[in-house]
Amino acid sequence: MSINKEKYTQLLKELNGKATLVAVSKTKPAEDIQALYDLGQRDFGENYVQELVDKEVALPKDIRWHFIGHLQSNKVKYIAPFVYLIHGVDSFSLLKEINKEAAKNNRVIDCLLQVHIAKEETKFGLDSTELSAVMKEKDGLKNIHVVGLMGMASFSDDLSLVREEFKTLKHLYDQYPDFSVLSMGMSGDYTIAVEEGSTMVRIGSLLFGERNYPVK
Repeated sequence: MSINKEKYTQLLKELNGKATLVAVSKTKPAEDIQALYDLGQRDFGENYVQELVDKEVALPKDIRWHFIGHLQSNKVKYIAPFVYLIHGVDSFSLLKEINKEAAKNNRVIDCLLQVHIAKEETKFGLDSTELSAVMKEKDGLKNIHVVGLMGMASFSDDLSLVREEFKTLKHLYDQYPDFSVLSMGMSGDYTIAVEEGSTMVRIGSLLFGERNYPVK
């Protein structure tokens, strides 16, 4: 078991109810998730559909599973029966697919729209114009509920740049008064994110240690 109990306790004190802690457990074994669960953690984030499906079967049923990776439309059906919140919706077509699979499962699935705020071109997400368009188009979809926005800042040592990117996302978020979730901030920049108004942070390596990715 490799969870950092002290860091977990410290994080909860730091966040102090200002932001929900999503423990990012991708590539980590079920025993580590169970250990954090036993300390009271209920929100866990996964990036890979098959891994999430396997863990959902093996772990307690009151865990709130967050899908935080890039979700392919053809994989939605596997997580639709149980997923708590889908973070990275970056197209209307994906939103439609989630709506379709949610209806099949007689559910309304909460979603976050992912906004591209980073300078790197590799990150996914909508720009402000696309966001506005999706918000208008989604009204006919009865089995999804867009509850807020998600974004990832540049992977940079320039903290003023990171702060500006978070400010940009918060400004967009504030334009939609019905929103309740602003998911921004990870292990390296969560303190800035919370200062700039994040209501949900995604923390992995601080809790579980560095990841050992399988060799492909």
